[in-house]
Amino acid sequence: MKSLRNPLANAHNHGAAGEGVDHWWSQRFSAILLVPLTLWLVWALSVLSGSDFEAAREWLAAPWNTAMAILFVVASFYHGRLGLQVVIEDYVHHRPTEMVLHLSVSIGAIVGGLLSIIALLNIAFAS
Repeated sequence: MKSLRNPLANAHNHGAAGEGVDHWWSQRFSAILLVPLTLWLVWALSVLSGSDFEAAREWLAAPWNTAMAILFVVASFYHGRLGLQVVIEDYVHHRPTEMVLHLSVSIGAIVGGLLSIIALLNIAFAS
């Protein structure tokens, strides 16, 4: 029996048509978020240039600065993971290698982000 359903309706929200748009928006959102965060980082580095470790630690201990630094780390690692995911999907065509690379990039982003956040909190709250 032939289906009366339009073939486009069967394909709608399946495969890349469903996932690609979300990935695209996530990458654009993280890029837009990184613009003011990068400007903040440049400003922060200019304020801290010539300072010793104790002055930098006191500056980072301010809640606003700690939060901005953590947000920068999270957005950077997330954006980097999204970008590497696209490169892997576009250029690696051997499925097992692609899966290993995706897993490695995801684990690397999570571990790198967590270690960076722990280091920032350790510096900010050191006595």
